[in-house]
Amino acid sequence: MKKFLSIAAFFLAVVPCAALSPQQDDPVIMTINGKEVPRSEFEYSFNKNNSEGVIDKKSVEEYVELFINYKLKVAAALDAKYDTLTSFKQEFAQYRNQQVLPAMVTDADMLKEAHNIYDNTVKQIGPDGLVQVAHILLRVDQKASQEVLTAAKVRIDSIYNALKQGADFAELAKNVSQDPGSARQGGLLPFVQRGQLVKEFEDVAFGLKDGEMSGIVETPYGYHILLRKAHKMLEPFEEHRESILRFMEQRGIRDRLAQAKVDTMVIQSKGQLSSDDIMRQKTEELSAKDNELKYLVREYYEGLLLYEISNANVWDKAAKDETGQAQYFKQHKKNYDWDKPRFKGIAYHVKELADIKGVQQCVKKLPFDQWAEALRTTFNGDSVIRIRVEKGIFRMGDNALVDSAVFKKDTTVTKVKDYPFDAVYGKILKKGPEDYTDVRGQVVADYQDMLEREWVADLRRRYTFTVNQDVLKTVNNH
Repeated sequence: MKKFLSIAAFFLAVVPCAALSPQQDDPVIMTINGKEVPRSEFEYSFNKNNSEGVIDKKSVEEYVELFINYKLKVAAALDAKYDTLTSFKQEFAQYRNQQVLPAMVTDADMLKEAHNIYDNTVKQIGPDGLVQVAHILLRVDQKASQEVLTAAKVRIDSIYNALKQGADFAELAKNVSQDPGSARQGGLLPFVQRGQLVKEFEDVAFGLKDGEMSGIVETPYGYHILLRKAHKMLEPFEEHRESILRFMEQRGIRDRLAQAKVDTMVIQSKGQLSSDDIMRQKTEELSAKDNELKYLVREYYEGLLLYEISNANVWDKAAKDETGQAQYFKQHKKNYDWDKPRFKGIAYHVKELADIKGVQQCVKKLPFDQWAEALRTTFNGDSVIRIRVEKGIFRMGDNALVDSAVFKKDTTVTKVKDYPFDAVYGKILKKGPEDYTDVRGQVVADYQDMLEREWVADLRRRYTFTVNQDVLKTVNNH
């Protein structure tokens, strides 16, 4: 029945966040491709990646090698100009702005806006203030038949008569009101202002005196009986200050104020500064005072670069290079040998006995990776699903039908409803896969590992790096 939330929506919690102050004594711990890395940056990365809950924790010495590799990849990405890509710039700017934009707004800015919200609320409430009523509702559809309307009217009349004879309003509301939200509260509604409720209800609510009960009130929702409980004007600003500020944070008003401030600065610069220029300057200003923010933003910047160049040199490259996958498998085939035979084929269930042979005829001359599509288009291409198929390379225990029909195990095969005939088709691979596609996922992962190792070795040859062992010994101990 309410048209919008009342000021009670302000009352939610918010947790402040404290900034870390930068270290004053921050010696260079290493130099990568001519760029100095301060101890604080290494400590930030080391501590973040070796915090509580991390399973594979590293010692400082072990982490040095990982950190060097990471920085070398970043150097290579910068040389390849990945930082000039429009997609990179947009994604990084979006993240940076999320971190920095709130700092464009001061506490004084927020307090001023809170006063504006309060003042506007007072104006909306107007001279009539706020009222609180309890009500009992019998719902009646506006298009209900005359018979239904008459029955509802008889019932609301009986409730009204009971109230006039001294029945407890709250108890009756709990038992008979068809507004479940308020019924649980004895019919009690929150304080409301004019404009929040339907007019028929509102006019009566504001026309009653505290403690006065209405007659029967008809609205588009049905029949009501109202009991006015109290009225008030909005409390002073200080009583709502914290709840309004919490409400503003939850609704993203800080960010809207910050963006408005940036837009104003752009206009005032008369074309000399863009929004990105201002956000970059603000990031530099804040980073000079806050190492935590500085390294968080840098971590994301370098992480985006690392993703782009790793995808090009390792992940996507290995996943798409089928010739390389095949060659890697051929050179390392023994690594994929199995200790027990496996079945390469299909376990399937059909409606008609003739389809058992039909399935085999359909796929016997096709490469294994084309079986699924051929079976789908041949047997399940229309609205009738003629076969159910599970395709793969099965170990013993993977599939009951394969265990029974191929591996000759004494096991129970559960019948598939509406598919009474079961069969298998394929071949047993005794020692290992016959083709790289049989273990493609593992081959791709291993191929990626090889490309990663070769790439890192090449980076270590191409770029210079040194580590200050004396400073390294002071990590987390100074």
